[in-house]
Amino acid sequence: MATDDKIENKTDELKGKAKQTVGEATDDDQLQAEGQADETKGNLKQAGEKVKDAFKG
Repeated sequence: MATDDKIENKTDELKGKAKQTVGEATDDDQLQAEGQADETKGNLKQAGEKVKDAFKG
């Protein structure tokens, strides 16, 4: 997995967690849902990259 991809995926995950936390703190259900979606997107990208790496090696 390219380092840039790892960083981008982790950034998506962390942004999602931050949005979720702010959404919970401000009772903003939409922001909380967006955060959860961003976090999931980052996790799925990381999993996809790991699968690609497994087949390369």
